[in-house]
This record gives sequence, structure tokens and C-alpha cells, in this order.
Amino acid sequence: MDSRARSAKYRVERQVLDEQRLEELTRRKTLSEIHKPLTDRLKDTFRCTLPKLKRSVMSSCPVLYWLPKYSVWDYGMPDLVSGISVGIMHLPQGLAYALLASVPPVFGLYTSLYPALIYFFFGTSRHNSIGTFTVLSIMVGSVTERLAPDEFFLKTNGTNLTLEMDVAARDAYRVQVAAATTFLGGLIQVLLGVIKFGFVGTYLSEPLVRAYTSAAAAHAVVAQLKYLFKVSPKRFTGPLSQVYTLVDLCLSLPKTHLPTLLVSSVTIVLLTGAKELNSFLSTKLPVPIPVELITIVAATLLSSTIHLNNNYSVSVVGEIPSGLSAPSVPNLSLFGDVIGDAFALAIVGYAVSISLGKTFALKHGYKVDSNQELVALGLSNAVGSFFQCFSVCSSMSRSLVQETTGGKTQMAGVASALIVLVTILKLGMLFQELPKAVLASIVLVNLKGMFKQYSDVVTLWRRSKIDLAVWLVTWVSTMLLNLDLGLAASIAFALFTVTFRTQMPTYSVLGNVPGTELYVDIETHREAREVPGVTIFRSSATVYFANAELYLEALKEKSGLDIGKMIIYKRRQEAKQRRRERRAKRRAKRQAKGEKRAQKAAEQHSGPPEISVEESLGKWTWDIHSIILDLSTANFIDTVAIQTLKNIFRDFSEIDVDIYFSGCQASVVEQLERGDFFSETLRKQHLFVSVHDAVLYCLNHRGAASLPRYDPTQA
Repeated sequence: MDSRARSAKYRVERQVLDEQRLEELTRRKTLSEIHKPLTDRLKDTFRCTLPKLKRSVMSSCPVLYWLPKYSVWDYGMPDLVSGISVGIMHLPQGLAYALLASVPPVFGLYTSLYPALIYFFFGTSRHNSIGTFTVLSIMVGSVTERLAPDEFFLKTNGTNLTLEMDVAARDAYRVQVAAATTFLGGLIQVLLGVIKFGFVGTYLSEPLVRAYTSAAAAHAVVAQLKYLFKVSPKRFTGPLSQVYTLVDLCLSLPKTHLPTLLVSSVTIVLLTGAKELNSFLSTKLPVPIPVELITIVAATLLSSTIHLNNNYSVSVVGEIPSGLSAPSVPNLSLFGDVIGDAFALAIVGYAVSISLGKTFALKHGYKVDSNQELVALGLSNAVGSFFQCFSVCSSMSRSLVQETTGGKTQMAGVASALIVLVTILKLGMLFQELPKAVLASIVLVNLKGMFKQYSDVVTLWRRSKIDLAVWLVTWVSTMLLNLDLGLAASIAFALFTVTFRTQMPTYSVLGNVPGTELYVDIETHREAREVPGVTIFRSSATVYFANAELYLEALKEKSGLDIGKMIIYKRRQEAKQRRRERRAKRRAKRQAKGEKRAQKAAEQHSGPPEISVEESLGKWTWDIHSIILDLSTANFIDTVAIQTLKNIFRDFSEIDVDIYFSGCQASVVEQLERGDFFSETLRKQHLFVSVHDAVLYCLNHRGAASLPRYDPTQA
């Protein structure tokens, strides 16, 4: 910093301002002027004008705003290159993540197609790639396997009377479950967006989201092990189901199918090496090498050549129907069974998408509308469910590729959707011999980034123990309680930590920095000096019902005045004094023998003597005549806090200690007015715009002869 800036000084000369004087100077508006009547607000809301209608249509369908301005020469080629790159990634990820969702692979391709086209019309992020995402696929898979377990679809073979799986019926029902869950989740997102609840994603803090996705990655690993080893573990549901599943998998390892394990191992090794090479060459390549696509093409060719399925019993994808399926209405009867999972999917999907969208928007200088993103994502899910898609959101890997390869607008999403469409129509059948173990290996390798998030534990240990607690509780609850209950428990714990921190804030007594109007904590600043006769008390959090009593207790401790005991002692002393007076009067009457003597006695005891605080409270001594409550940290105040402040003012007045308030925001003053805070004794003159104003007022107008008039800035 420039030395001249460090040595710069300023001097301001003005009156000491309390709240009443400030309102007179600034001509503050009345409450009726600030807040219009409800009828007027409803009229403004529903009044329809042409400009308002145009803004509403443009905001509801953003493509109408930016598409007419789209420049093919400037944006066409970058969007095309970016879209092709992302489309190539869609293919292996769509096929692989369909396994996570426990539906046939072709539905992963459908999920990569329809939602991306819907988002093109309603989305506001230029770089988000909508489609399959690991965590959401796992969450959908937990629902489909819970409501459509393998045991429900066993049938007796008519030839040898053995039980066999009706795979077609099972897959068809799981698709219905996934579509119903997706539709309900999309509907929830649309409703939240319409009522402007876009801020709901802020309740998912970064440690919570990272821990949740790390735990979801562990769920994905457990879910894919059966494909990697070709074993058939039992299906468990409810709390601790992952533990039971993992134990059963370990018990099933002796039954591992060695050819499948060999395919899995080779794929993981080669894919990991290729990805590392891709990262190493990323700065020298215009677009990333599509290693997943190369992997599935090579694996499909190899499987077809040596007939892995027929000769070695390696499970393959199987029939992939060509062409698009007809739309169908989701099964409404399933809504009651999936509503909790749908809500979790809606919140997690939105949180991931909006965080990515805002990151890219900040980097490239445009705005993402959080409420419109909710609507866009909800419509993508709701409309996609009619085409048997499962839940979607933005993918971090694909969105980064779309941004780094030069994507400029949502047209890149259309280009990627066209790549998927061509694959579905013409190329899908070519992947019928693709081993499922290869898709499981792709999922496993793609989880590497989420596994790296476990290093957050070390980082958070150094930075914030509370955030570390949120991370650990989220991870443990998600692992033990499954994805839906784990998310609910995680959010509840995160909100509890916020409440806990407001209940246990830092309370401090402020002192003046000599020669300035600054006031800092005297316990943490050596040069801070207490103002003679004045205690300045501040809480680091707003005062409300959960910490109002703690606020009062801290004030007693910091000021050294146990007001409750002092008032009780004072009232006892006053009662004793009154009893002494009554006894003295009775004694005087008995001893009165003459008019002169009676008159003299009456004059001596004509009225109760004044009781000074010092005499009544001789048990305590203090040198405080004023207490200033700094409320600058309060952004709201409720009725319990208002009553607490009124009690503080009343009780301390009984021991002749004045109470003043400083730093109240306009909204807090308004809430105080509505809460009948002010009275004949407690007026706005007790509220000051700053601590310094309050200090000057209470020192120079207290009327205490024993204390000199004092100006801290001249100290």
C-alpha cells in the first residue's frame, strides 16, 4: 500500500446523532410509504403491460432473447467443435451410468438426448452440459432396486422346474420407477422455481456437497463390484444396507468369474493410463482424447471377434433397440413410494447445476438466473420422463470440456444431442457385444476425481473444525443411512451447526483506540482503552429467541453487575428500611406526651428519607454509569429479543445505570417499532447511529459530577 495512503487523515465535525435526530435529517419514510398495502402489491403483480409481458416471456424462455442475436460467424464453429467433443463423451457415460441407475443402457442414451434439447430452450447457463451424472444415477439406482428387486421377478422354468430371472419384466418395471421418480423430481424443481425458491441450493454448503458426492462415489463402487467380479450379492435396503451388501460381496468373492475379472482389470489399467496421458497432454491438445469412446469401441470389437459372451460367459449389454421409443405417461401410482427420493434428487441435481453454472458465469461475465435454472432443470427432467429418461443435471467433466473446447452458447448442447441422436438411430446396435464389465470399469475410473475429495478432511482440519464435522457427519450418514436419508440428516446437522454458532457467539467488551473513533475488543487488542464509566458490549451474532438468555448472562458477566441479585438485594434493603420507618413512627407516637414533643417527632419523621443507590447496595461497588449495547451485528430481531432488551433497560435503570443502543440497521429499527419497543422512558433518543455517538452522549450528558467531560478522539 502507498505510504501516503497509510498516513492519510480525515476529520469530520458533526452533531452527535441518535435515531430520532437521524430520521429528522434524512427524512426517513414512514412504514406505510416503505411497504405498500397488500392490495397495491397484488395489483402491481397481476397488472399486465406490454413491456412487462415481454420481460416475462423472455425470462421464462431465454432462447427467445439470445437466439435472434446469435452470430454464426462468431459462435458457430466453436459451438460445433465443443458440441461434438461433448457428444462423444455422452455416449460412453450414458451407457455406463445407465448401469448405475439399474436400467438398460439404451435409456442412458435417451437421457443424454431429450433433456439437453429441453434445456436449450429454458436454460440460462451457456456452458452447462445437461445429461447423466454419477451421483444422480446412483440415487435413481437405489430407488429402482429398492422397488424392483430381483426377487420380485423370479419365475419357474417349465422344463426343469428351476427358478430363473424374468429380466425383461424387471427392466421394464425399473424403467417405470426411474421415470416416475424423475417426473416427480422435475415437478418439484419447477414448482420451486415458479415460487422463487432458487435460494434453496444455498443450504447445501460446499463441505456438505463434497462429502455427499464422496459418499455417493463409495455407493457407486459397491454397486459396480458385482459387474467387475460377476457375482450376485443379495439386495439389502434400509439403514446399513451398504455395509450388509459389502459383507455379502466379500463372501461371494470365491465365486468370482475370472474372465470377467480379467476384462475389468485390463480395462481399468488401460483407461487409467490413457486418462493420465490425456491430462499430461491437455495443454498441447486442442480437444481431449475421447478415451472412454475409444475404450468401448475397442472392447466391443474385441468382444465380437472372440465372442466373449458365448465362449467365456462374459455378460454383455445385449440388445439395443434402434430408433426412438414412443412417449408414455409416467406411472402415477408410484409417486407415493418415491416422493422422498424425488425431493432429494431435485435438491442435489439443482445444487450441482447451479454451482457449476455460477462458476462459468463468473468466469465469462454473464448472469445465471437461479430460479430459471430450477425451472429449466425441472422441465428437462419432467419432459424427459415421458421418454423414459432418468434424472439429469450438469456434469462437471462434460461441462469443463464444453467450456475448454471453446463453447460459447447453449447451441453446443444441441450439437452434442445430435451426436447422441445419430448413435441411437444408426449406431446403437453396434454396441450390443459391449461387456458390462467395461462400462463398470469406466464408471470406476471416472470416480477418481471424487475420491480425491477425501483430502478435504486434512484441509478442513486446519481451516474449520465445524466444517470438518459437517463433512464427516454427511459422509457417515450417507454411507449408513443411504442417499435420501443421508441427505436429510446432513442438511439437518448443517443447519444445527449454524444455530449452534448463533447460540454460542463471541461476547466482548469494546475499548477505544486512542486518537480515533474506533472501538475494538479489549481482550484481543493491547492498545484498546476502556472508556471511563462506560461499558460497551457487543455480540458477534444477532440476538434472537435461541440466544437471548445467553446474551443477558454474558452482559452480566462482562459488566460485572449481577443485576438479578442486586435488584433482589436492593428491594430487601428497601423493605427493611420501610419496616424501620414504621417502627420509628409507632415508637414516636408512644413517646409523644405533649403537643410540642409530638409535633417535633412528626417533623422528624414526616417523610421517608431518600435512599441512595450506594446506601442500598453497599454490598456492591462499581464505577459504571452507562452501558452501550452495540447491535451492529443484528440483521433481525424477534419478540423474545425485544422483550429481553426492554428488561435490560428496566432492570439496570433500577441501579441507576443508563442503557443505550448503537449501530441498529434500519430494518432492526423498524422491527423495534413494530414490537412496541419504544415507550415514554425508552425512546429513540436511546438509539445512536454508532458506538462513538453513544459514548460522547453518555459521557458528556450523564450529569455525573465525578466524571469529567470526555472526548475519546482527543485522548
